[in-house]
Amino acid sequence: MDIGAVYTQWATNRYFDEDSRKELEAIEGNNIEIRDRFYKELDFGTAGIRGVIGAGTNRMNKYVVRRLSTAIAAHILAKGPKAKKDGVVIGYDSRNCSELFAKEAAAVFAGNGIKVYLFTDIVPVPALSFSVRQLRCAAGVMITASHNPKEYNGYKVYGPDGAQLSLDDSKQISKLMQSITDYTKVPSFSFDFFKTGNNIKYIDNTMKQNFFKEVKKLIVDKDGFKKNAKNLTVVYTPLHGAGAKWIPELLKECGVSNLHTVKEQMQPDGNFSTVNVPNPEDPGAFTLALKLAKEVNADLILASDPDADRTGVYAKTPDGDYAMINGNQIGVMLTDRIIESHKQRKTMPVNPFVVSTVVSTRLTKEICKANNVEYVDVLTGFKFIGEKIMDLDEKGDKNYLFGFEESYGYLPGTYARDKDAVAGCLFMAEAAAYYVSQGITLFEALDNIYKKYSYHNELQVSINLKGEAGLKMIQKIMEVIRNTNGKFTDETPAVYTDIKTGESLTFNTDGSIAAKQQCSLPSSNVLYFEFADKWYCIRPSGTEPKIKIYFGGKADTLDAAHDKALKLKQEVVDKIMPIIKE
Repeated sequence: MDIGAVYTQWATNRYFDEDSRKELEAIEGNNIEIRDRFYKELDFGTAGIRGVIGAGTNRMNKYVVRRLSTAIAAHILAKGPKAKKDGVVIGYDSRNCSELFAKEAAAVFAGNGIKVYLFTDIVPVPALSFSVRQLRCAAGVMITASHNPKEYNGYKVYGPDGAQLSLDDSKQISKLMQSITDYTKVPSFSFDFFKTGNNIKYIDNTMKQNFFKEVKKLIVDKDGFKKNAKNLTVVYTPLHGAGAKWIPELLKECGVSNLHTVKEQMQPDGNFSTVNVPNPEDPGAFTLALKLAKEVNADLILASDPDADRTGVYAKTPDGDYAMINGNQIGVMLTDRIIESHKQRKTMPVNPFVVSTVVSTRLTKEICKANNVEYVDVLTGFKFIGEKIMDLDEKGDKNYLFGFEESYGYLPGTYARDKDAVAGCLFMAEAAAYYVSQGITLFEALDNIYKKYSYHNELQVSINLKGEAGLKMIQKIMEVIRNTNGKFTDETPAVYTDIKTGESLTFNTDGSIAAKQQCSLPSSNVLYFEFADKWYCIRPSGTEPKIKIYFGGKADTLDAAHDKALKLKQEVVDKIMPIIKE
């Protein structure tokens, strides 16, 4: 790519609007900024693209959206007349430019003769996934950058099953997108023209009511929840996102009458003006919610991110203060509560299974084993959980019970195929209401789970390496660790798996290789190290310029489990930092 030539085209060609040209004219002569905007295209990652909003090929803008939508349209048209007629459903969240990008995508699909269904307002990701299934569409599109900072937006793509695109479809669309090298040759279509005909159809409130109906079905002890809910005090915040018009309504329908919302954060705001980052994993996002919780003496605080697919939780501690329940702990509690509810009411389906990711807590596996529930590991990315639902439940003879990933994503049923903060908030409220009826806090309930099975603690490190140089450094770090053949730390692991090559090595206690075998996971640039009482996993982020490392420890106490994970974290990070400094 001739960066200078592409920059000049974007800055001068009248195919690009005046605002874009002015934005690029303003950086004329700034070679570093020009290179960062044009040295590459936005990568088609886990389920689509994501990037900083702005002009350039390495930015999120309507021209990048137009190019990707054109590639997706070609992919759909190649599947034949039925796919064209089945069409695409499009949703968007509260981020800056989300509605603009959604309408741009809709215009491209309609211009290519593909039926379009479009939400009239911001909508949660799980509702988009649900809608793909309900409307029997060929694909779905969600304009969102999830919990990223305000500067970002993105474009997620869903298949006809409502799950994020399969690896094969992702590769095909990526190839089609890469074949479009000149943006000025991509046809432009008028949204206003197509919305007047029957090409673009708006989705009404019936979809929300159908979604609520399916989620409420999954509460095992409905009568108990309604009875216990009146004794529960809940604070909720959507962090200026799509959950505002969905989650409080559903909680109230299920009996959570003592519900308080953070008024300052109930309005959509793409600048997320009351938080640094709209991420329910970040304690800072709960500042206003915690203030309100103390005022109303809440038992539970719930938060969802801008596209309402991630669920954050704070809860009252036994001493009356408030503390965060992390993503792994939420997953463990919901897994245990769902299993125990079915056991108590004798409603456990035949051949039940639970799905989680290789970077999530290992405690889930122990809970499932003790309760005769199959546990399934998948790669990071909720599309892999969706694939297991398709393979084992929809096409197989097993019954999906629950799925989650440690990054605060949960799904209790097959109505959707992506993580769901609407259901996540509802199920956490159900669990909290049940434990309040038992006279214990959520933290006491969590400790009871640890006592019953074993204490686990997990930690995570993200090393940010931005720009072109950062991308090369991420690749170098992975190569250096991969070349140690499993012996990156002083202690040799019991099992080392290179998920990229598919080779898994089992080691003897003296460090020699006892066995080699192929792992069942699809190829991905992930390295996994498992010891007798701890583990770690390292991978590049699929959506941000960073490398992520996950650690876990297991022991007889929570402090001891934490110490094991922390010691392993320190050793691994200490060995990585010299690689970066070379």
